[in-house]
Amino acid sequence: MAEHIKKFMTEEEVTNKIKELGLLISKDYEGKEVHIVCVLKGASFFACELAKRIAVPVTIDFMSVSSYGAGTESSGHVKIIKDLDEPLEGKNVLLVEDIIDSGRTLSHLIELLKSRNPNSIELCTLLDKPERRVVEVDVKYVGFQVPDLFVVGYGLDYDQRYRNLPYIGVVEFDEEK
Repeated sequence: MAEHIKKFMTEEEVTNKIKELGLLISKDYEGKEVHIVCVLKGASFFACELAKRIAVPVTIDFMSVSSYGAGTESSGHVKIIKDLDEPLEGKNVLLVEDIIDSGRTLSHLIELLKSRNPNSIELCTLLDKPERRVVEVDVKYVGFQVPDLFVVGYGLDYDQRYRNLPYIGVVEFDEEK
C-alpha cells in the first residue's frame, strides 16, 4: 500500500489556535510559573510553539514514553524511555501532548507525575479524539477535537515520517495494483 497526505488543517489554523491556548494559559497562570512537561517525540513541535506564546515564566522538561510497541493501537502498557531531568515537587506542571486518543498512556503518566508532588498538574493537547477514549482523562486545554482519522504533521507521524509538515494532514492509503 502507498499513502498520500490530504491537508486537514492549515498552518495558519494551527498557529492561531496555539496563540489562543497561550493567551488562556497565561491568564490562568498569571503571577505563577509554568513547568511544561513535553511528551516526546510528537509533542515537541507543539510544546515549543506553545511555550513561545505563554506570557508567564516557563521552564520545560522532556519525557519519552512508549505504549504502542510495533502496532498502531495503544497496548495500555506504558514504558518510560526517557524520564524527566528535574524534580516536579511544588511546580505548576502543564503536561503537553500532541494528540489524545484512548487516554491509557496519559492516565498512567498523570498518576506517575502526581506521585512526584507537583503543586498542580494540567493537561494540554493540540488534538483530541474523544470518541476513541477508553480511559477518561481531564484535558483542560484542547486545541482541536478531531474525528477518528489518521492524522500527521506538526509533530504527529506515520512510521516516523511527516512530523515536519507545517500543517495537520490525514493519511490516505491507496491500494497498489
